[in-house]
Amino acid sequence: MPTRLPGTPRPTLSRDRPWPRHRWDSVGGVKASELAKPYPVVAQGSGAVDAARLLTEEQRPGLIVVDDDDHPVAVLPGSQVLRLVIPGYIRDDRTLAGVVDDDFVDHMCDALEHKTVVELLPRDRSRLPVVGPDESLLAVAALMAAERSPIVAVVQGPGTKGALLGAITLTSVLAALLPGRITDP
Repeated sequence: MPTRLPGTPRPTLSRDRPWPRHRWDSVGGVKASELAKPYPVVAQGSGAVDAARLLTEEQRPGLIVVDDDDHPVAVLPGSQVLRLVIPGYIRDDRTLAGVVDDDFVDHMCDALEHKTVVELLPRDRSRLPVVGPDESLLAVAALMAAERSPIVAVVQGPGTKGALLGAITLTSVLAALLPGRITDP
């Protein structure tokens, strides 16, 4: 527990700012199309450095990877980019992170330079987290949980070959699910 000076108030969550969520009478009827927002995409053949830059500039937890016809094919989590940057022996034994020199750390991202987005995708990736616009909020949340994905693509049309309408993020799902009695002052 951090120490506080006498008379210093305890930190609390600020309730002054409005919560960025919609107020539905019931979240049971909320559809994916109501939560979907435009979301950055990256082509399979794009450079890994460009994808990493897009992740940081847009401050996103991942990117939607699209094929040549702009159909979503995968979600590239930011953590997967880190897996390529951080050597396996340091991921396996974090104490080794304390013994590498600054020059090594400064050049870790060089591993991304000649890679493409498709090379960053996990080999054992599961199905693409994609839903149609009429899917329920609960179905979207269940898919996110099952696939461990912070993003779900929303497409118009059958399967994953429909036109990309947008994406739903984990934060928007949680904001919609949290009842007013928890989020309101």
